[in-house]
Amino acid sequence: MAPAAMRTSAARSLSEARPVSFWLEDPGKPATLPALTGDETCDLLVIGGGYSGLWTALLAKERDPQRDVVLIEGHEVGWAASGRNGGFCAASLTHGLANGIARWPGEIQKLEQLGEQNLDAIEETVARYGIDCDFERTGEIDVATQPHQVEELREFHSEISELGFTGLEFLDRDQVRKEVDSPTFLGGLHDPRGVAMLHPAKLAWGLKRACLDLGVRIYERTRGLDLVGAGAGMAVRTPYGRIRARHVALGTNIFPSLVKRVRPYTVPVYDYALMTEPLSADQLASIGWKNRQGLGDSANQFHYFRITADNRILWGGYDAIYPYGGRMSADLDHGPATYLKLAEHFFTAFPQLAGVNFSHAWGGAIDTCSRFSAFFGTAHGGKVSYAAGYTGLGVGATRFGADVMLDLLSGVRTERTALEMVRTKPLPFPPEPFAWAGIGLTKWSLARSDAQGGRRNLWLKAMDKVGLGFDS
Repeated sequence: MAPAAMRTSAARSLSEARPVSFWLEDPGKPATLPALTGDETCDLLVIGGGYSGLWTALLAKERDPQRDVVLIEGHEVGWAASGRNGGFCAASLTHGLANGIARWPGEIQKLEQLGEQNLDAIEETVARYGIDCDFERTGEIDVATQPHQVEELREFHSEISELGFTGLEFLDRDQVRKEVDSPTFLGGLHDPRGVAMLHPAKLAWGLKRACLDLGVRIYERTRGLDLVGAGAGMAVRTPYGRIRARHVALGTNIFPSLVKRVRPYTVPVYDYALMTEPLSADQLASIGWKNRQGLGDSANQFHYFRITADNRILWGGYDAIYPYGGRMSADLDHGPATYLKLAEHFFTAFPQLAGVNFSHAWGGAIDTCSRFSAFFGTAHGGKVSYAAGYTGLGVGATRFGADVMLDLLSGVRTERTALEMVRTKPLPFPPEPFAWAGIGLTKWSLARSDAQGGRRNLWLKAMDKVGLGFDS
């Protein structure tokens, strides 16, 4: 199809797309809980009602049912990244095995083991609490769409096999197209057990219900405005009250941390996704996607895509928009230019689906850090713990991060807190205008690398050398 015709067709497919997260429109959304008014006291205050905070509150009560736990959320549980992501729940704690090997080669065996245990525990928790979140442990395929990516996947598969990681399978062109039939797919790396697909908002809402059932007191539309020491504990002011707590766990992720020295370690990057209308049996058959794995391509500017329980396709990624100064705004939750680009890419990947329309188009901010995987720490003499920087792979890893935050608050050294990954921080981002210029130059360089057979220019090589090897 000619470029102009492709653009016109892609635009037509978006004509009725609702500018809201498909997940958050689900009719199973629970009622919003009242805001806190007046004063509260508790043993543990959790700030943030996304996965990070919800897992922390739940695990705290499971560890000690007598612990008095309060959770506050500035808007509604699950409304931010936890209700807008692709629903890929990965075992990896390091934003993929390659990133983990590059950063913590001496710990990677332990990190992978802990990640597998973490995903098993999520699956068990979903079953035990009856959380209806369409959990399917279908695995994931990283697909190559350029010849150099085939060789990179083949070489990586050989490398990890030598390290003892034998669970991944290299797929040639015919093998990958037998799994999912796109004319753009040239090869793939299949992880059959390390990723589950789920409905992200339903997971958040299910965790909310489980927390309430265990006695956690949850206040929505209740922002934590400041955090100060108060005797042997901490005090947090909210719009209509105040909370005193022995310990505080911060699960605010991309939102400005109440521990100000943490703020330079993350920047907001806006990511966007499309959701198709439900596919017919004939449309599904035309692409042969029978095993329902999640997929992602291997470019620096990559796409991620998966099938939902009602046979829609979610198609997201590619663009990563950093607003100057790290500005966060509801206006940035939507990107029509990116939606059009994504729609064109979708029909290039799946020309069999010409004529399919998109029902939803949305975006949201990801808490990006320079090493792509979460970092952790404490403040106020160990009375406050935090975790942030999941960089888009927090659906599963936030549960591990919740355990780390609780371990840190306990003051007892554990297998988790002994990890170099937990004990070290990423490099902070520079102030403006250097952050804007550096991120812009990196994004331009990554696009050139994708267009030039994967060759990385001097800027990317320099970033790699100091541990800032970016992708989208």
